Amino acid sequence: MNFEETQNFKIESASLREVRVFARELFKKNSIFENHTDDLVLALAEAAQNIVKHGYNNQPTEDEMKIIIKFNNNVLSMELMDKGKPVVPSNIKPRDLDDIKAGGLGTFFIGQIMDEVVFKTTKVNWVNHLILTKAF
Repeated sequence: MNFEETQNFKIESASLREVRVFARELFKKNSIFENHTDDLVLALAEAAQNIVKHGYNNQPTEDEMKIIIKFNNNVLSMELMDKGKPVVPSNIKPRDLDDIKAGGLGTFFIGQIMDEVVFKTTKVNWVNHLILTKAF
């Protein structure tokens, strides 16, 4: 079983529900993800939320983010592309878990759920290109 699904989403908090629905429906069609659906949806939604929050500072924009979910050779990849503020990968660090406060754990969850998190800068027409992968 191999597949590739692509969808664009408005860059706004209201679109995050649509991102979760898109991913959940896709994963539910494929039994290999049955025990991982919630975690995978969480990782994707956290990454999308970071685009809205950090790439665009929660400001209105006409830009869209592109999400591609692919499964090939038993490897799932979820790609997110946007034209927001350029990401500096060395600046992205999960906060210390001992620092108890609301929020700020998205990168921690993504790192725990996914096998690999890679930022690329080579995608034409996009500023940021995040690739989350997990082997099955």
